[in-house]
This record gives sequence, structure tokens and C-alpha cells, in this order.
Amino acid sequence: MKNIRGRESLIADISLLMVALIWGGGFIAAKVALLSITPFYLLSFRFLCSGVILYLIFFKKMMRIDKKSLVAGITLGLVLFAGQTFQTVGLKYTTAGKQAFLTASYAAIVPFVSWLVNKKTPNIYAVLAGFLTLIGIGFLSLRQNISISFGDSLTLLFTVVYSFQIVLIGIYGRKGINPIHLTTIQLLSAGVFTFMGALMFEPPVHAVDNKGIMGVLYLVIFNTTIAFLVQNIAQKYTSDTHASIILSLESVFGCFLSVLLLGEVFTKRMIVGCIIIFVAVILSKVDKLHSLPGGQQEV
Repeated sequence: MKNIRGRESLIADISLLMVALIWGGGFIAAKVALLSITPFYLLSFRFLCSGVILYLIFFKKMMRIDKKSLVAGITLGLVLFAGQTFQTVGLKYTTAGKQAFLTASYAAIVPFVSWLVNKKTPNIYAVLAGFLTLIGIGFLSLRQNISISFGDSLTLLFTVVYSFQIVLIGIYGRKGINPIHLTTIQLLSAGVFTFMGALMFEPPVHAVDNKGIMGVLYLVIFNTTIAFLVQNIAQKYTSDTHASIILSLESVFGCFLSVLLLGEVFTKRMIVGCIIIFVAVILSKVDKLHSLPGGQQEV
């Protein structure tokens, strides 16, 4: 039984690492797409197309959805709508690489959100990781007049909302809600919410260039349809904190790809902030090694 659980945990970790890699590329795809399409329309295309794809693929399973799965999916869709709105609008006003590392700070926030929701008290490692994260954010985002840019502030709001999303996915997974039902309804409902936002707040889209189309296709197929489904399945076999640690590696992938593909430049101060945030992310994983008797790692 332990071997089976160990294999399931390993497969889940590898799957979440793939999701982190895909999401790292998503920062680049979104930055390119935002050059020719507004944020709400980008999100509505992304979520509605992905939701429809999943619905068509799993049509027979979706016909057997129950009320509990429907409510859970809509709840996650609302959280996804709020978080992705902050992140996507924020990306218009900051760089892809910088946002990638700011986004990573959710790994240090998840234990505190889990404490609030699940009444699991964070240990000293989580607390230290939280403080380090704040210091790293200061180096990465604060300007000389101790202010923070509009794009960076929206990105930080996203990290808080996304922390709640990770905890909720863990809760729904442990309750036995079908991840296919959960993901499909989550994406469709988020698509409806963002489309309503587009109609209310943004002008109609008249034309999208080829790079924008490629960016949208990447976000629809890889960043959303594949990544969200894999995440919701894999989180059934690992803890919220452990999942957040692996997923936060998207910041490393996103940073490297932004420098490689977009030619973004990091200052020494920003590099120091990135290193501090990354150390905080690793430190928060120490919680796993001390949570079980004899230092045995939880699986």
C-alpha cells in the first residue's frame, strides 16, 4: 500500500512539474497576446474555448454531473475569474519575468490560507518563508519612493486569490468530486464571468495578429485545458502546500523564458529579490520533512 501511495505521489509531483513548465511559458504567451487583445476578451476566449473542449471530450461524463460538483465548479470558476483578472491586467503594466517571480510568492501564502480555511496552524518554517517572501517582494517591486507599481500590486492580489484556489481544489479533491466535472465547470463559468466583464468594460475586438493568435492558442490548449485538468487530478494525491511548492517553479521557467524569448533585463536589485523569493519557496517545503514522526516525508 505504501508503494502504491509512493508511486501515486511521484506521478502527481511529475505532473505538477509539467504544469509549472507549461505555466512558465504562459507568461510569454499572455504578454504577446495582450499586444493585440484586451485582458477580459483574452480570458473569455481562453476559458470558454478550453471549457468547451473538455465538455466535448468528456460529454458522457458531463451528462452525469451532480449538484455538488456543479456548485464546486462554479465556486472555483468565480475564484479563477477574480485571480486571473488581477494577473492578466497586471501583466499589461509589468514584465513577464518580474510577474513570474511575484506570482511564486503564493507558495508562502498557501500555508496561511490553509490555516484560515482548514485550521491547520503553519509551523515556524512557513512563518519564516512568509517573512522572506515579503522581503523578496520589496527588493523585486518597491521603487525608490517606497511605492509599488500598479501591475505589481495587481499581481500580488492574484497570489492571494490563487492561494485560496489551491486550498479549495485540495478540499474538493478530498471530498471525492470528479476532477473532470470540476475542471470543466470551473473553466466554463470563469469564461462566462470574463465574457460579461469584456462586454461591460472593453471595446469589441476587431483584429488579432498572428502572434496574438498563437498566444491565445497556447493559453487555450496548454495553459488551460491540459494544465488545469492535470492540476485538479494530481492534487488528489498530494497536500496543498506540497502542490504549491512545485507549481511555484513556474516562476523559474517564466523568468528564463522571458529573458530568452522576450529579451527582458533584470537589475541586480531585482535578481536579489528573485533569489530571496526562491529561497522562501524552498524553505516552506521544509514543513513537509518535519510534519511526520521520524522526519518521514508525507506522501
